[in-house]
Amino acid sequence: MSSVNHDEFAHLKIPLESILTATSNFSAENLTEKADFGNAYMGQILWSDELIQIDARRFNKDEWDDEKEQQFWMEISLLSTLRHKNLVSLVGFCDENGEKIIIIKYESYGSLENYLSNPMYLTWVRRLEICICVANALSYVHYGNPHDLSIIHRNIDSNAILLNDNFEPKLSEFKLSMKTKASQRHDSFHVDKVWDKEGYTDPTYIKTKCVSHKSDIYSFGVVMFELLCGRKSVISNDTSKYLAPVAITHYREKRLEYIIDWDLWIQMDWESFNIFAETAYDCLNEEPSQRPNIDEIVPKLEKALKLACENRPVRSLLFSSIFLL
Repeated sequence: MSSVNHDEFAHLKIPLESILTATSNFSAENLTEKADFGNAYMGQILWSDELIQIDARRFNKDEWDDEKEQQFWMEISLLSTLRHKNLVSLVGFCDENGEKIIIIKYESYGSLENYLSNPMYLTWVRRLEICICVANALSYVHYGNPHDLSIIHRNIDSNAILLNDNFEPKLSEFKLSMKTKASQRHDSFHVDKVWDKEGYTDPTYIKTKCVSHKSDIYSFGVVMFELLCGRKSVISNDTSKYLAPVAITHYREKRLEYIIDWDLWIQMDWESFNIFAETAYDCLNEEPSQRPNIDEIVPKLEKALKLACENRPVRSLLFSSIFLL
């Protein structure tokens, strides 16, 4: 059972009655997602004297065990401690009458994965902006939080990145995260159980059962390739089902443009494309120690964004103006 001192989170408790009212008794109309942990519901609740939209994540009671208990408290513990503009905001939680519910602020555009194949909503420049924001959030999680903690997220994918109504990303899903001391941020840790997110998980982590911050870098690299190519990391019933190995092969053969959505490709300039593609490729290095640290990735992405804005192709400007009309 988790060793977290639950009493320290008492101020975050939200009565079950308030959540039932907010979600219309977990009505089908309020259901926004069916996930591995259970179901998510949207609603409204009064928080700090303000009526806000919430995302109530209700854990499945039928599958509850010590492992799920630990995940529940891990997410509450981290989200109540971490503060960054590109992390989701914890509103509170409910642990009442057998119900386990985590409540975060609702992000109106939902998960990033829903827009990967849409080059009109997610232009090349916007994709770079999103990547920089997520990288900054991950840098904070790995290096920047002020509590002598360094956290391995272990669950990075495009579904864990939520978008608000300005397309600003918020990293979520800290249930599987691992806390380490800041002094251990360059170490690897042996685990009894590997959490394998199909298409995203570091193969070295799967093979050795050793996880590190570089495992997060691999997953982030997959998300970068999703944004670059305009497709999800896993497409069922497709000859190129998994994006990561396909992207690696095409990059090495200098044929990466063949797997990029054409309407996205015509928005790119060579300089920003090359920087971004090389960075994503480096993140997928088979040898974890050869992958860049997140604080090495951020300046490269910022340079790519600067170049993309300066060198935006004429065809991209035409594309954007048509969309705005």
